[in-house]
Amino acid sequence: MMKVHVIGAGLSGAEAAFTAARLGAQVRLYEMRPRRMTPAHQTGHFAELVCSNSLGGEGETNAKGLLQAELRAAGSLVMQAADHNRVPAGGALAVEREGFSQEITRRLEAHPNIEVVREELTRIPPDGITVLATGPLTSDALAEHLRALLGDEFLGFYDAAAPVVLGESINMEVVYRAGRYGQSADYLNCPLNEEQYRRFYEVLSQARKHTPHEWEKLEFFEGCMPIEEIARRGFDTPRFGPMKPVGLPDPRTGQEPYAVVQLRAEDRRGQMWSLVGFQTGLKWGDQKLVVQSIPGLENAEIVRYGVMHRNTYLCAPRLIEPTLQFRAHPNLLVSGVLCGVEGYLESAATGFLAGLNAARLAQGQEALVPPEATMLGGLVRYLASANPDNFQPMNANWGLVPAEVGKGKKSEKRARMFHRGLAEFRAWLARSVGLVSEEILAG
Repeated sequence: MMKVHVIGAGLSGAEAAFTAARLGAQVRLYEMRPRRMTPAHQTGHFAELVCSNSLGGEGETNAKGLLQAELRAAGSLVMQAADHNRVPAGGALAVEREGFSQEITRRLEAHPNIEVVREELTRIPPDGITVLATGPLTSDALAEHLRALLGDEFLGFYDAAAPVVLGESINMEVVYRAGRYGQSADYLNCPLNEEQYRRFYEVLSQARKHTPHEWEKLEFFEGCMPIEEIARRGFDTPRFGPMKPVGLPDPRTGQEPYAVVQLRAEDRRGQMWSLVGFQTGLKWGDQKLVVQSIPGLENAEIVRYGVMHRNTYLCAPRLIEPTLQFRAHPNLLVSGVLCGVEGYLESAATGFLAGLNAARLAQGQEALVPPEATMLGGLVRYLASANPDNFQPMNANWGLVPAEVGKGKKSEKRARMFHRGLAEFRAWLARSVGLVSEEILAG
């Protein structure tokens, strides 16, 4: 059996290494942190969450909910750690960052089939099967090696993370708990009237932004648009986006505010809270001014500032098969943001498939693709067949799978699509991968 090399121990690489090891492959997992840090990471733990602590919305009418269910059916390490370390977030699956990454690190380091190598890898190993899971912050040396190997098929964009504030510094006499449309009251809400919003918008508009180097092309992905870039599109744009007050009436007055800033718990004890939709690349001093211009956060203590960093990804339709193998290099696979997905959950899901196929290739078997009615199957088929001339990263959505025909409300049709997709995914696992229950791959 050939050895499986996994480069990068983010969510994608962690899932790939764990899956391949569970299927009997001998895995060598490379991670350059903490020997060499990135502009965004703060620890050497595997699967460290940088931008947000949410893995997306749950439920059978949510596309990410189907992808979560598929990963749970496969015994995903990321989903196990997420379920063990979840924090209240209404209809979303959010986790305590530190506990989440520590659990994944501990389990990977303890696995008998995984050898962890803490060093920067600048070239693809010449032997065995390799999974590229270096993520959006692929090191310059490895990126240049890939460029020479694959051709000039890289694209780049900037990504940003939201600031996190200390819970005890939030003014709860101003802030109120509520979930949108009466859902679980897991969010804190900072209400703004029109005058307060105008002051906030003025401070935000005058704040100093990150200035890219001349050789950098400043291009943001819509899913992680910084709040200052949203504001540049118009005075009302933020309050029709991340500051939308619809469905969030103040329980003290019964009225919806003019705009609202939502805070989501970062830890189980509610000691830290992140500003939802407030990814930013502002200079830190200006971030503080913006945050403290929000009612209820006048004395907020920022425990982690938002950061902006360059993301790297491939033009997948020109390069890869839906198995996540490179067409020109079938012993080389790619997963995570590098392969053109957007989101933690999507990164983990492609890591699962890459790890599964890496193990199969190492054992002399053919690579597999999940059925097209499954969310993972739809996602990887999109990556391999999208228009390469205007390719953008993709996250889980109902447009990736065949629509449900017949009558019924949209929610009813999506629920049927959820159950159809999950049933086909389970059958595919049992039939093609030899998995008959969730426990077999739990490892």
